Amino acid sequence: MLRYSMNRLFWFVPTMISIIILTFIILRLTPGTGVIPAGAQQISADTIARLERQYGLDKPLLQQMGIYIWNAARGDFGESFAYRPQSVNSILSRTFPISLKLGAYATIFAVVIGMTLGVLAAVNQNGLLDYISVTLAILFYSLPNFVMGFLLILLFVVWLPNRGVSLGFNIGGLEKPIDWVLPIIALGAAPLATIARFTRSSVIESIRSDYVRTARAKGLRERLVIMRHVMKNALIPVITLVGPIFAAVGTGSFFVEKVFNVPGMGPYFVESMVAKDQPMILAVVLVYGLFLAFMNLAVDLLYGVVDPRIRY
Repeated sequence: MLRYSMNRLFWFVPTMISIIILTFIILRLTPGTGVIPAGAQQISADTIARLERQYGLDKPLLQQMGIYIWNAARGDFGESFAYRPQSVNSILSRTFPISLKLGAYATIFAVVIGMTLGVLAAVNQNGLLDYISVTLAILFYSLPNFVMGFLLILLFVVWLPNRGVSLGFNIGGLEKPIDWVLPIIALGAAPLATIARFTRSSVIESIRSDYVRTARAKGLRERLVIMRHVMKNALIPVITLVGPIFAAVGTGSFFVEKVFNVPGMGPYFVESMVAKDQPMILAVVLVYGLFLAFMNLAVDLLYGVVDPRIRY
């Protein structure tokens, strides 16, 4: 396992370099430059040239890539164009923990509720609980997270308080524990639906297996059959999903954070995309790519824990 892990970690380096090169090329092909301040009316060509020279944008593309990779390897992501004089490092150190915390809560919510719905649907196949679980999964999966966010705000912040039922939800920060609830639901709804569907299919497949029939023939109670025999084998496909899902929501959702005004990476990344803030865009893409690579490695290693038959 150690040799396998080191081999995977070695390939992180060319993967990150490829991400940087691809992002640089895309940014170069898009029109405009990020050094022009937002809202500026008229800027002379000499001023634009001076700003590009100050940030090294006048250099050849390969030289820019080399300088950025060298600085990024030392943990220096440069100065943000849109939020100068703030450095990208200071913005990420302030916002990434909030996005990670929100994503972790959303992942826990999606895994716990999604697996519960999936198991209930599989155990009660073609029953009332199965139809309810499948309907909820389809509903959550069909709604984009920002649409879900707006619906939750309309229901719990606008409509219910006007009917005299206020649950204390607040939009505009995460000052109280209850302020986390709506963003967590909006961010975790779609992953919840995906996990529920895969859990249902996996559990149904395991229930029909020979070893489950043998366990039942030995006289084991249904609960023990499900927990000891079905769940352990049904977890493998679900674990495959949890890693990429956590990588996706663990870095926060740009749209959900914008809708709920969460002070995470999302609002900064959205504004950076509009302003073509190259250092900020590159840093967020790198953080997401590195996080996804680590989560995929963690999932692969977790296979061996769940199923001892898997060897590396």
